[in-house]
Amino acid sequence: MKDLLFSVFPNENFIDLSLYQFGWERCKPSHAFGPAARTHYLFHYVISGTGILHADDSEGTTRTYSVKSGQGFMIFPNQINMYIADKNLPWEYVWIEFDGLRIKETLEIAGLSVNSPIYHASSHILREEMMNEMLYIAQHGDMSPFHLIGHMYLVLDALTRSISSIRLKKGGRLRDFYIHEAINFIEQNFHNDISVEDIADHCGLNRSYFGKIFKESIGRTPQEFLLNYRMTKASELLKLTKLSIGDISSAVGYDNPLHFSRAFKNVYGVSPRIWRNDNLYSG
Repeated sequence: MKDLLFSVFPNENFIDLSLYQFGWERCKPSHAFGPAARTHYLFHYVISGTGILHADDSEGTTRTYSVKSGQGFMIFPNQINMYIADKNLPWEYVWIEFDGLRIKETLEIAGLSVNSPIYHASSHILREEMMNEMLYIAQHGDMSPFHLIGHMYLVLDALTRSISSIRLKKGGRLRDFYIHEAINFIEQNFHNDISVEDIADHCGLNRSYFGKIFKESIGRTPQEFLLNYRMTKASELLKLTKLSIGDISSAVGYDNPLHFSRAFKNVYGVSPRIWRNDNLYSG
């Protein structure tokens, strides 16, 4: 049997959740990776063995964690890290690199953060369910992107429920409810002329307070999130359709194509037309 499975996800046309690479490995004694930093989230689940994770916290201080079978560790975007398999009982683990507009919120609900990156399950059954879904993805890298994304949603579902089942049964924090409501409103209305005031009103909150809890939970202001969501949707339309710039402008909530083009260039660094020419979909 091979000691390593590795696949790169074949498609990145997903917004809420996207995969980048995934695999499984039975590590050699003292096998190490890093120091390095990732662009996206990277989660390892340890099937057997033990090892050490060195990872910077929010203050830039390197912390050391011992991680054994039945546990896991989350590496966050731009976090300097290094992990080393034990020399006597090295890791066997499965990993997935992923990202998306709602991942930060999902991981916060689960209680995982730069300062608390170690996965400890409160449910053995859900932990096994998550591991089996991760192994399925690692072993089926040739399946369609939609098939793999579907199983990745099951991974996240089992992960969050296995960690935070007690908290979720109690109804979760009221703040989480407001953030869910805000993001759902944006998803359903980004093509309309909505403002931060409209989103706050939908949640029944004062704009200032809403902006504060949104930034603390998501890591971006509501304006930044709405802009990024619209521009990501616009990039999809530019890449996958032949709609005119004006039609795409209207489709993502801009009546004025010039204003849309300026906003798009602020995010991507080039005009929509140049971006389309450089990213034509050939599938």
